[in-house]
Amino acid sequence: MAALLGIGSSSYGPLTEVILSASRELRIGIDIGGTFTDICILEHDGIVAVGKALTTHAEPAAGVQAVLRDTLAEHGLDAADVATVVHGTTLVTNALIERRGAHTALITTEGFRDVVEMAREHRYELYDLDLELPRPLVPRWRRFGVPERILADGSVAQPLDEERLRMLAGELAAEGVEAVAVCFLHSHVNDAHEQAAKRVLQQVAPGLRVALSSHVNPEIREYERASTTLANVYVQGLAEDYLADLRVRLRELGLRHDPLIMLSNGGVAAIEVARRFPIRMLESGPAGGALGAVAFGKANVVPDQLAFDMGGTTAKLCIVERDRPLITHTFEVDRVYRLRAGSGLPVRAPVIDMIEIGAGGGSIARLNSLGLVTVGPESAGSEPGPVSYQRGGTQCTVTDADLVLGYLDPERFLGGAMRLDIDAATAAIRQQLAEPMGIEVAEAAWGVHATVNENMANAARVHAIERGQDPAKLPMFVSGGNGPLHGPGVAQALGCPGLIAPPAAGVLSSLGFLSAPMSIDLVRSKHAELHEVRLDVASELFAAMAGEGAKLLADSGVPEADIQFERSLEMRFVGQGNEIEVPVPEVDTNWRARVTEVFAEQYAHRFGTVAPAGVAVEILSWRLTARGPDPKSRLRQRAQQAGSDSVRGSRQAYFPQSGGYLSTPVHDRYLLAPGSTLRGPALIEERESTLVLPPGAECRVAEDGSIHVEFATRQGASGEEHQ
Repeated sequence: MAALLGIGSSSYGPLTEVILSASRELRIGIDIGGTFTDICILEHDGIVAVGKALTTHAEPAAGVQAVLRDTLAEHGLDAADVATVVHGTTLVTNALIERRGAHTALITTEGFRDVVEMAREHRYELYDLDLELPRPLVPRWRRFGVPERILADGSVAQPLDEERLRMLAGELAAEGVEAVAVCFLHSHVNDAHEQAAKRVLQQVAPGLRVALSSHVNPEIREYERASTTLANVYVQGLAEDYLADLRVRLRELGLRHDPLIMLSNGGVAAIEVARRFPIRMLESGPAGGALGAVAFGKANVVPDQLAFDMGGTTAKLCIVERDRPLITHTFEVDRVYRLRAGSGLPVRAPVIDMIEIGAGGGSIARLNSLGLVTVGPESAGSEPGPVSYQRGGTQCTVTDADLVLGYLDPERFLGGAMRLDIDAATAAIRQQLAEPMGIEVAEAAWGVHATVNENMANAARVHAIERGQDPAKLPMFVSGGNGPLHGPGVAQALGCPGLIAPPAAGVLSSLGFLSAPMSIDLVRSKHAELHEVRLDVASELFAAMAGEGAKLLADSGVPEADIQFERSLEMRFVGQGNEIEVPVPEVDTNWRARVTEVFAEQYAHRFGTVAPAGVAVEILSWRLTARGPDPKSRLRQRAQQAGSDSVRGSRQAYFPQSGGYLSTPVHDRYLLAPGSTLRGPALIEERESTLVLPPGAECRVAEDGSIHVEFATRQGASGEEHQ
């Protein structure tokens, strides 16, 4: 694939030596993104090689095979030495957005088939008369209700009408339905009717793929449970075919082990787990960036960070607290209104809690009805891509603006494997932005750059504050191909004290995959007030989930002695409509008092106020995470030659706070040895990304190769300075 696209991988720095050894163990991370497919190869002492190629959406498994084959061959590496491959993909997300899943039906309790369309009747934009709502995965004519009723306490009010279900199963098979989601009322309390329905459906129509909500998402809240079950079974066939194809293709290359699959919660799992629960792969790529932030944060004793990842299509940001990214259990897919919360399909699955906005290198810039620059969320992606890619793109993008501003080298993009057309980018910005606004091309390009920075800073500020954090107190960790380029501007707009740019930032998601432990999350809904919970019941509930999680990890090859468990509860005050997740200890005689204390602490941290006294607390859901040991590989750049001159020239780069274009030194990142220091303005280039060091900023290179930036003044994205 790399050869076909004209984008081959290259050596990870001119000083990297590949030392052949029969006993070497290589660990490989591969991430398929919306624009690029990234690969990183790691050995015990650091990064061996990286690669980046344009994503081939039509045949992603073939693309993975090609980029892996080419990277191994280019660096003289043997596939037989590969001990682990960890893979993340946007396949599931794209299938849901593009509606490329199975011909699916929904079976519910009679009278409830419209739950997935009625949703919660929430208006995410209160005064929009033409409000656009997410389209259900299953149209109304393929949604069916059957007579049955289980009450909230688990008792059966009306038996399941199995004869009606048999007739329905025959009709579904005759109509060519491939998959069925079954979501009965209160099945998270008593799943007897759903299990019976599955038996009937498989007897009558054995070719149907059947998903039960009590298996996929055994939690309270009917709409979210139905939506999650539908999404899972809708893409399950596609995911199974893709993972089977990937397994075969990697074996053809000579790899001895099946790949592990990155999950959205920051853990990895065997292929069999991913096949059963493909919705847990939804945000697998962005999870890698957050895990990379954690790994480099630990190495540099930075436990709290703002992890910022900006690629070719979107930008994501999450909070890292005490060396852990925050986790949420609700995620929205296919937001139909500018990535606005509430405009997408809800999925209940553990994901790293991040905000996502349509701001990437391929984001399209245009003038709105007021004549002002707007950027995104529409993206040119990799097909056709920015104007400067010379692949048929005609609308100017963020990458085109960055090229005109001098931040990117047109001859050395992706290490020189892809040439950018600066003349075409300049002409597009002049015609589409500068001339209509009556300003110079450089000013228009800076307007694009500053606008996207300010958009990301505004979103990040709200995200951090809603989670009880002050962004001005958190250093920013940047990753993605455009993270080091735009991160300094976003960090200064937020008032962050500094910034950390890791090595191989442009492929950091694939590198972060290699720091992820085997992990699986389980949940049970059992509503009760805390003071009413019997200790033996609590202990049995957690023990049952622990047994299930341990078996899944053991089947994936994790020794039982290495498995650890983390317990949490979703809790709220009686009468509240929303809950917070609270980590809790093992059950003992003092368990209720300790849980009450931890809940009060979490409440105060989240909302900035002391929890009210004398109000009863209730539990909605019980959660357990089974986790294997952390991988031992170190995420670091191999040591470089001390004393080498890192400057390889200079070019004109635009810094409005210093009056415009400045002659700016360009440094080869691979020649910056640990302990090196620089003062801005400077451009620090590696193959996959460029770190823009603004005037007045200073940086030093840490032992692991990461670059730590400190800002002299707090500076807005527009270039205005604040003391």
